[in-house]
Amino acid sequence: MQPSEKAGKDNRKKSLPFRILRRTVRLFVKKYKLYGTENLPEEPCVLVGNHSQAYGPLAAEYCMPRESYIWCVGEMLNRKEIPAYAFKDFWENNKPPRTHWFYKMLGHLIAPLAAYALSNAHTVPVYRDNRVVTTFRRSVDLLEEGADIVIFPEKVDPYNAIIGEFNEYFAFLARIYYQKTQKALRFTPMYIAPNLNSIHFGKPVCYNPEGDDRAEIHRISAEMMKAITDIAVALPEHTVVPYVNMPKNQYPKNTDSRPALRAE
Repeated sequence: MQPSEKAGKDNRKKSLPFRILRRTVRLFVKKYKLYGTENLPEEPCVLVGNHSQAYGPLAAEYCMPRESYIWCVGEMLNRKEIPAYAFKDFWENNKPPRTHWFYKMLGHLIAPLAAYALSNAHTVPVYRDNRVVTTFRRSVDLLEEGADIVIFPEKVDPYNAIIGEFNEYFAFLARIYYQKTQKALRFTPMYIAPNLNSIHFGKPVCYNPEGDDRAEIHRISAEMMKAITDIAVALPEHTVVPYVNMPKNQYPKNTDSRPALRAE
């Protein structure tokens, strides 16, 4: 099945309030130029990108060249779980302790709108418990329907000055997909450069169903991290928007030649 074109991106009938909300948010989303779209395989694939704080998910929702659905942490789709998750993930470690009360309150204020928006957007809930099977099943169904899956697998631990280490388990999707379809899933690296107003797609990496599952998961994750880094470094000098929230004056440059910051 050929991937769906952007013109037919959302076949579901959305409510009028959500359509108004979506169009309003679009006014504030950066306009990105797309490079390397010729690298996208003909079949639906998994687009693996740098999170780039909020820029990555917004770019995935509004700027992808084909129909796509974004892996989104399940807590951010649950109104009751958003305040605690948002505080811990966004603010706890990078805001002064004296302001924590404000950000805890802010989490409660944004929860209703965030849950509504993310539940209606092109998202696939990602769970870290037994419900993770629904994440993979939903993703496989969407791939079979012709949509791409967008994943931002960065962790707080740095891989280098440009991206964080990846949660490798995302690559297990290839095994589930192969078991159902007998097709080898491809993973396409994607680098989002907000300060260049551009998104860059690299050459895809194909899952090898004959390989050891654990080794394949590690290989695909490692090749994605390297490919995204290589794309970033090859671009003109620019400021990288990191996954971790930090003061803007600490943002790295893509030309930063420091070695990987992770502990060996």
